[in-house]
Amino acid sequence: MSGQFNKLAIDTLEDFVYGTAPRPLKLAGGMAIGGGTVYPEINFTLPPMDISDETMDEVKRHYTEMIEGVLTRARELNVPGLVVEVELLPPATMRPEWGIEITKIVREAMHEYESRHGLKSVMRITPNDVRDMIRPPRMSGGQMLDAMLETFRGCALSGAELLAIESTGGKEVHDDALLACDLPTVIFSLGVMGARDMARLWNAIVAIARETGSIPSGDTACGFGNTAMMLAEKGYIPRVFAAVVRVITVVRSLVAYEVGAVGPSKDCAYEGPYIKAITGYPIAMEGKSAACAHLSPLGNIPAAVADLWSNESVQNIKLLGGMAPTVSMEQLAYDCRLMNTAGQEGKGSARKLRDWL
Repeated sequence: MSGQFNKLAIDTLEDFVYGTAPRPLKLAGGMAIGGGTVYPEINFTLPPMDISDETMDEVKRHYTEMIEGVLTRARELNVPGLVVEVELLPPATMRPEWGIEITKIVREAMHEYESRHGLKSVMRITPNDVRDMIRPPRMSGGQMLDAMLETFRGCALSGAELLAIESTGGKEVHDDALLACDLPTVIFSLGVMGARDMARLWNAIVAIARETGSIPSGDTACGFGNTAMMLAEKGYIPRVFAAVVRVITVVRSLVAYEVGAVGPSKDCAYEGPYIKAITGYPIAMEGKSAACAHLSPLGNIPAAVADLWSNESVQNIKLLGGMAPTVSMEQLAYDCRLMNTAGQEGKGSARKLRDWL
């Protein structure tokens, strides 16, 4: 690793606010994440169902319905741009051709809405970390890693601009340490095992990004810090211990940026504000409008310095207002509109809203 981040990119609270980052990500379609506008990042997934050769037509129908509903509502609400994230389920990562087909369905619809309606959009693809699907896990090689990297490459070539993952290196030790509140082992699993795995994995992802012309965005320690948060909320471990764990995850996630990631970070990376302050790269965050995926004890706070505002993920199920991904799109659009309107009144108004959050 380069050790390039030896001082804070943001060293004053005056400059630490949503929508702006010292190193914004400027995209070909005109969007600039961290360039002054908070964009919604919508994430959707299948309802409970098997993914198999027999059900692939139904899988495709769901993704077509989800992206059409999301894009239609985004256009109707005149969003200035959006990021669409697809977190591939394990079968669609282990069978790269399935993940690639899903990417094509989603990205082609996004291209159509941009050409017909001027709706700016970017796609983030997040293959599942399937390396621990076998026991003992094989994290540095083997069939599962090969399938995951093939999925990255194929999805990037099919139009996904942003590459991301929720990687799990070190989790095989961290889970037991978390339940035992064993702080030294938590530090070892994240700061040594996890950091080494991140360096190997992200060097490979960065190489694929360079090969395909895509962008290595970021990782998340969701399986570590957010697991701690959920265990604490259920009363299984102390909240203070969970809070400490979530700060320790910064060390692990930072490695992606040391080897070439440029943001935006993953929405479920609650370590994102630290990453933004240290690196200056833009971040995605989730909170109150991600209640469709999980409840949060700090729903407003993550929006304070977010550059993308995400719903985390929602299944394609019918609600009274419409299909759930379409409903989430509306919620995110109005959240972002409030933040952007405050920002348009000046830095003072943006900072006031940040402080209220």
